[in-house]
Amino acid sequence: MADTTGLTDLTDSGLVEQVRALAAGDVTSRALVERSLARIAETQPLLNAFRRVRAEAALAEADAADRRLAAGEAGERLPLLGVPVAVKDDVDVAGEPTAFGCAGDFPPKSADSEAVRRLRAAGAIVVGKTNTPELGQWPVTEGPAFGVTRNPWSTEHTPGGSSGGAAAAVAAGLVPAALGSDGAGSIRIPAAWTHLVGIKPQRGRVSTWPEPEAFRGITCHGPLARTVADAALLLQAASGSHDGDLHRPPPVDVVAAAGREPGRLRIALSLRPAFAAARQRLDPEAAAATVRIAERLASLGHEVIEEEPRYGLIGLTFVPRSMSGVREWAGRVPDPALLDARTKVNARGGLILGGGVLRVARAAEEPLRRRVGEIFDRFDVVLTPTTAVPPLRNGELSDLSSSRTDATMIAACPYSWPWNVLGWPGMSVPAGFTAADRLPLGAQLLGPAHSEPLLISLAAQLEAAERWFERRPEPTYASPATACA
Repeated sequence: MADTTGLTDLTDSGLVEQVRALAAGDVTSRALVERSLARIAETQPLLNAFRRVRAEAALAEADAADRRLAAGEAGERLPLLGVPVAVKDDVDVAGEPTAFGCAGDFPPKSADSEAVRRLRAAGAIVVGKTNTPELGQWPVTEGPAFGVTRNPWSTEHTPGGSSGGAAAAVAAGLVPAALGSDGAGSIRIPAAWTHLVGIKPQRGRVSTWPEPEAFRGITCHGPLARTVADAALLLQAASGSHDGDLHRPPPVDVVAAAGREPGRLRIALSLRPAFAAARQRLDPEAAAATVRIAERLASLGHEVIEEEPRYGLIGLTFVPRSMSGVREWAGRVPDPALLDARTKVNARGGLILGGGVLRVARAAEEPLRRRVGEIFDRFDVVLTPTTAVPPLRNGELSDLSSSRTDATMIAACPYSWPWNVLGWPGMSVPAGFTAADRLPLGAQLLGPAHSEPLLISLAAQLEAAERWFERRPEPTYASPATACA
């Protein structure tokens, strides 16, 4: 066992600090990975963040990283050399199955997804694959295939979804950062509900290969971390295109952006979500948290004005793409009989809404970009709540019909999905806590195409004022009782 003198502070630190400590020789990769694996084992019975843990392989890779560190290989070419990270169980890791929240006996994959390949090429150690609801469909992370993933801030509540396992792992300090995916807010929602920074980048910023695009272009991969700099570092390491990708945006330097002032910006404060066929009500505490962030931004010198994007009927273009993606994925599972009844309903919807309806939905994307994008003729950034409500309780979506599930989750999370249709960057940042239960809330920064550097610079400035990274959940996971800072 490695010497763990002073290790507690390092394992509680973020991605950037661990990279620095490894490069300076203050800690070994094996020590960091051992501590990460020990914390996963300790918390798994209750938090249940991981679907697969690569203990033996991760330790072997850590030993190899230590040899490379000793040889002086750390640096720009290997920016994550020796750091433990996690990835969501919707990307391929060679030698592991990709079940994407489903039950059944999935075969191991023969190769890494491009995003995972890039993380490993940067030197990261993938310690495991995190839980996600079935095919990433819901803003909670639970299901018969793996049970319930719990929120480290309150184990009676969900960490969100569908990147809930990744968010729980980072919030609980099991890993300093994790790669999630976002098809309707699936990075930003759990970031908000676990007091993290979550970035949905520009479509194609992180390759979806071996899929040319994911869920008809609405799903993107991106980071979850405790700080903006950590999220930017993971995003930069994972970014890049494969020759088979349908979407290949020009590169941007998000790491440099995290250390740069954003300048004085015009920010539109929007509290009204896009129209959807479900009743929506913004919780007063969620509204107040976003308004407080708006006031903080104004105090930093930005001009903040209430203004609403012209969303129109954008929801009509989302549903065919989402259900078509569900249908495609449902056709790959080894035993379709094990799928949730609601998944089967959505897969049938993908058949009905495929073909011509899907083509019309895709064709509407560019006119919608022009319509919604008009707001960026007058503003630099749009600020909204990330979710309409605080974290849902575990089991709140269980045993609901398909229509009731849809209505409940649309009412809870109406602010994130339009940016998946548009393919533009968005990120969630911590916005505070509810008064009574101390449950995390988030605010969302939204930008036009290729605006990750601007959003990250603004978020970093806000983070320096808010210092949200200083608040962490209590590391007590022995029983499903509320834990908060």
